[in-house]
Amino acid sequence: MKRRHFLKHAALLGGSSVVTVGTQGWAWRNRVQAAGPDAPRLIVLFLRGAADGLNIVVPYQDADYYRERPNIAIAPPGKPGGVLNLDGEFGLHPSLHTLMPQWDAEQLAFVHACGSSVMTRSHFQGQDYIESGTPDDTTFTDGWLNRLIHFLPGGSPTQAVNMGGQSSLIFKGSEAVTNLAVTRSGIRQLPIDRPQIQAIFDDLYARDSRLAEIYHEGRTARDALLSALNEEMMEASRGAPAPGQFANNARHLARLMVSDASTQVAFMELGQWDTHVNENRKLERNLGALGAGLNVLIQGLGPVYQNTAIVVISEFGRRVAENGNGGTDHGSGNVMWLLGGGIRGKQVYGDWPGLASTEQYESRDLDVTTDFRDVLSALLGQHFDLGADELAQIFPDYSVTQQNILSLLR
Repeated sequence: MKRRHFLKHAALLGGSSVVTVGTQGWAWRNRVQAAGPDAPRLIVLFLRGAADGLNIVVPYQDADYYRERPNIAIAPPGKPGGVLNLDGEFGLHPSLHTLMPQWDAEQLAFVHACGSSVMTRSHFQGQDYIESGTPDDTTFTDGWLNRLIHFLPGGSPTQAVNMGGQSSLIFKGSEAVTNLAVTRSGIRQLPIDRPQIQAIFDDLYARDSRLAEIYHEGRTARDALLSALNEEMMEASRGAPAPGQFANNARHLARLMVSDASTQVAFMELGQWDTHVNENRKLERNLGALGAGLNVLIQGLGPVYQNTAIVVISEFGRRVAENGNGGTDHGSGNVMWLLGGGIRGKQVYGDWPGLASTEQYESRDLDVTTDFRDVLSALLGQHFDLGADELAQIFPDYSVTQQNILSLLR
């Protein structure tokens, strides 16, 4: 099923988003000329917890997908709760229906089977690999987004904005970044978790010793489960806000970018994507909030959106096969999202390996056939008019040539 285009042969950006300044003059312009209202903008959105790309951009023509996920697979187009057809091979999760106008307008694209060249099943390591941009060399303590700032014009205090409660690795480095705090959120509680409801049930079941025993065993088990899940989810999310908060934060970011022409780079993060249990319900809720928030962001940016590129990424994907809890465990390959006025969209990029057991990484994961740095290098090179020398400093020790970058231009 290797019928997808390799990224090196496909263009992600239209000519309208390319700055008409040659690489020879970029260094001179770097700190001398401030960014104007038509300057290119970049927003990176990190889904912390390893979002399940296989249930987001669904390979509905792959029979192995349904064989491996008999209970949690998303139905094909036309079926109840089915995916939204994208290109005859892949479909979009129905909760993201609000993004279909972006797809139809050719301003939304996906890169499947994408990820890090260094495999890990640790949330922390996986996130650090993506944020540092140097998975092959863990000695780097700064992030690729901070390294990018060095090559952008201007030097405004609001040129780079981190919409998070704490500084993320992706923005750590020698360049200045403005931090805007957001609220943390834990896991969603049930009525039984409220003290008032617990007191009522405690009184109700105190009259029958057997029922009381069963009830208190159940309460104890649930308390332990909630504690364990909450700890793992919050750790995987690294304090990132829940998807339900995204629309509000997106609205604030859009207003900032529209009112302040010097704000060129922003980073946002969302937690609660670690779906070991009840994945379908969690994805339906999270993706609905994510899609709505992206629409708020796009609408809020207005004409600025034409010069904006949005990247949505997660640390790694999930296992191909579902587990026994209606969820999926940590995997490898994932899907990267690209949105923006200059994106060459309405395509699913990448080399799709298929989900046959012989094609799976370690016989259990979607294999990584496109390094995430291939995508980012192509995007940054075109969007900010960066050449091979600049990209080599943003992604050290990674082979990016000027020829490959030029091959992505219209």
